[in-house]
Amino acid sequence: MNMQEYIQEGESALLHTYNRYQVVLDRGEGVYLYDTDGIKYLDFASGIGVFALGYNNKAYNDALKGQIDKLLHTSNYYYNVPAIRAAKKLTAASGMDRVFFTNSGAEAIEGALKAARKYAFQKDGAADHEIIAMNHSFHGRTFGALSVTGTPKYREAFEPMIGNIRFADLNDIESVKRQLTDKTCAVLLEPVQGEGGIIPATEAFLKEVKALCEERDILLILDEIQCGMGRTGYLFAWQRYGVKPDILTTAKALGCGVPVGAFLMTEKVAANSLTAGDHGSTYGGNPFVCTAVEKVLALFEENHIIEHVREVAPYLESSLDRLKEKYDCILERRGQGLMQGLVFNCPVKDVIGRALEEGLILINAGENIIRFLPPLIVSKANIDEMIDILESCMEPREA
Repeated sequence: MNMQEYIQEGESALLHTYNRYQVVLDRGEGVYLYDTDGIKYLDFASGIGVFALGYNNKAYNDALKGQIDKLLHTSNYYYNVPAIRAAKKLTAASGMDRVFFTNSGAEAIEGALKAARKYAFQKDGAADHEIIAMNHSFHGRTFGALSVTGTPKYREAFEPMIGNIRFADLNDIESVKRQLTDKTCAVLLEPVQGEGGIIPATEAFLKEVKALCEERDILLILDEIQCGMGRTGYLFAWQRYGVKPDILTTAKALGCGVPVGAFLMTEKVAANSLTAGDHGSTYGGNPFVCTAVEKVLALFEENHIIEHVREVAPYLESSLDRLKEKYDCILERRGQGLMQGLVFNCPVKDVIGRALEEGLILINAGENIIRFLPPLIVSKANIDEMIDILESCMEPREA
């Protein structure tokens, strides 16, 4: 079948919850993807921040192939070696003490919310505790994750959400204080808001929130599902500021293509929250996905991924800054590391569509922001190629 025939079949069978671009992607190599017609695309979205190591990494592929021939699944009634090894590597790398593996980022958020409420319940036996989340945040599509997502358009058709959620403004400590009550058990935020517009939290704000939490024995939950795993130039964004969370969520690049997430916590939270029977997952942490996690973390070290991000990220920033200076329609560049955004004074849908036609994959973050999430192996030459294509798509079309 040709690509259009595949698309027609997909439209007849898949639930229409995505406005998909009219491309059927087939294979990848490094920072490039190819569709079923063989057309090549430079990928600056990496599966929404997933393919940190790029496509078709042989060491990663071989690790997964080896585990397929051994054991794919056992359930959590038993231990398995990849889960133990992955847990040890992830806790050491993140600075946390305990981990629960999930199937997705949204499930990691669900577990984090349950752990926070159970922690508060253990203290006073009450079941009416509140969580403060941030406006313009995005945490996932399940009911719990939607409930703490501070963008009403995602929630309104599915009301009522879970209760006792309050919203404050990122980088405004006074707005957080206004939402505090005696029932507050946790504050949840993204160190860099992704869907909300590529907005980093300031160091001062994070430290003020942390101090507030410590003063009142409130848990700080940091959602690093998109901004974690090296994206900002640190394995986890909190490490840039030294503001350690009580609970941390991660996913996306944690498995580099395999569907896996995790929520992690300090020993204090682990000892006073979820116990046997409180939480579970049939697939969570099975040997296959944990082989991926272990190998990803190993390859980050072996290939010096964090060091590479720190080397090329300033080049991406300066390249985007030059674009901003050249075009009046670009209002601002913002972000950290290889998680960047260009803010336009108009919708960016047409520019992204034209870029795809020219062989460049980009995604948005809201109506007027182009989001740049390339694989972490991206080179300066790849950045130059991206800028050339993007700039050509911003010029008026010939009549």
